[in-house]
Amino acid sequence: MANFYYPHPFIAREGWPFIVGSFVIALLVNYFAGWLWALPLWVLALFVLQFFRDPPRAIPELAGAVLAPADGRIVAVDKVQDPFLAREALKVSVFMNVFNVHSNRSPVDGEICDQWYFPGNFLNASLPKASVENERNALWIKAEGGRDVTCVQIAGLIAKRIVCHVKPGEKLARGQRFGFIRFGSRVDVYLPLETKINVGIGDKVRATQTILAEFR
Repeated sequence: MANFYYPHPFIAREGWPFIVGSFVIALLVNYFAGWLWALPLWVLALFVLQFFRDPPRAIPELAGAVLAPADGRIVAVDKVQDPFLAREALKVSVFMNVFNVHSNRSPVDGEICDQWYFPGNFLNASLPKASVENERNALWIKAEGGRDVTCVQIAGLIAKRIVCHVKPGEKLARGQRFGFIRFGSRVDVYLPLETKINVGIGDKVRATQTILAEFR
């Protein structure tokens, strides 16, 4: 394991307003009403702080590795129709609960060929229909050997904001942080059919560190 790719602070920049706001409110209530009234607000502030943590991760050096784009639990490994590239593909889905790190990282090295955003519902992100009904942002990444990878950020039951910092024409390094989803969500990865899948339903994965699959 080597090569830390991490250009951001330990706490995700998307969380700074929420963290500052929650701590200021807790502090004011503590000052004017006492610690007992402020205790639930301090707990909430600590929860917000932990939600927006964004630790650096070591990047595996294995050639052809497809890395987990998010922390969480595998909820789907299926042969499906990629709705973005109109092809048969293998889909691997990672569900993030509110206690997982919600920073999203690129699963592969490659260039972003296209990007699609779709407004939608906010169903429980662990449900299969969340892939096609929820708010989502998809990236088409052209990986090594011309392989097509579709990486889709999907909002969940509580999540109300998908953040993506990249756009078509830019290049991504595997493990590079490219976005964030606030408060519970999911990331789907669509891979070529010949890809070797290394995870199964129920497995817990860590963004960048877990090798989801390998290109053959």
